[in-house]
Amino acid sequence: MANTYNKSPNWVSEAQDVAWGTLPTADNSSIGTDLVAWKNFQDLLQKSVTPGKLFSTNITSTYSLVYTTTTAYHGGVLAPNGDIHFVPRSATVGQKISVTGVVSTYALIYTTSNAYIGGVLTPNGDIHFIPLTADRGQKISAAGVVSTYSLVYTTSTGGYGGGVLAPNGEIHFVPSSAPVGQKITTAGVATTYSLAYTTGLAYSGGVLAPNGDIHFIPLGASVGQKISAAGVVSTYVLAYTTSTGGYGGGVLAPNGDIHFVPFNANIGQKISASGIVSTYSLAYTTTTAYVGGTLDTNGDIHMIPYSTDRGQKISTLSAQPFDASIARSPFFNKY
Repeated sequence: MANTYNKSPNWVSEAQDVAWGTLPTADNSSIGTDLVAWKNFQDLLQKSVTPGKLFSTNITSTYSLVYTTTTAYHGGVLAPNGDIHFVPRSATVGQKISVTGVVSTYALIYTTSNAYIGGVLTPNGDIHFIPLTADRGQKISAAGVVSTYSLVYTTSTGGYGGGVLAPNGEIHFVPSSAPVGQKITTAGVATTYSLAYTTGLAYSGGVLAPNGDIHFIPLGASVGQKISAAGVVSTYVLAYTTSTGGYGGGVLAPNGDIHFVPFNANIGQKISASGIVSTYSLAYTTTTAYVGGTLDTNGDIHMIPYSTDRGQKISTLSAQPFDASIARSPFFNKY
């Protein structure tokens, strides 16, 4: 892996404020009891797809960007108002595209090379950028206010590679080369916690399981690692591991299985809802093939091509009809 940072599609980020180190009093970081913003966002997603229906006409097109540069953005997040925000990696400005297709930029408070990698939308509408080498957190609110906040742990060598929104509203940063776990609460407080296993380029993104566990996707790790909804960190045995970048992201299937997306791995691997790890054959493998995946409305998991010349998907057979809302809701309709 020549580029040690291009490895995961799932990242967490937080919008930044005028003052570095604290969240502004005007920026309500609480979830609230009614979860209005989050419910409105879910309604937007419900309208964006037709569950169980595939469209036969696919139109490919391009559009102009306001700002471009090498390794400018890495990952994107859909905001509650329908805007898609590009997560700044080495870009010096933020960039988004509206539901009407208008591309625009906005000022960021903090920028540097390889700063952030992916982002996460919180229930209050804030988008958090996941720190890769950044020495501070940064987020953008639903109102478009950019702010920063202090982190407990930072490194210039790629500390975290993705993030996951927990059922309680906390954002967990997925450890890449960081020796500790780090999360930010709904109140905007960043804290760290001990991990059971750490190594360089260990994990690449994470997936929230139906029982509330957050599974870290093994990149170069020799064991699986997860953190429960109660905050208990544990490891488990994997069927296949490699130190050269095995998997780059993961996807939750309709039946509760978490599929690891193959990066350099030559076999597929998944963990069931009951914790059973198994492997399966892939139709195509190559070096740095796929990074990340997406669950389709018909239940298929599409692997996102990175260096490959073909697409690959896996169909999940289930006796139950596919409920697209399960895949779209990080809370799995708990609220």
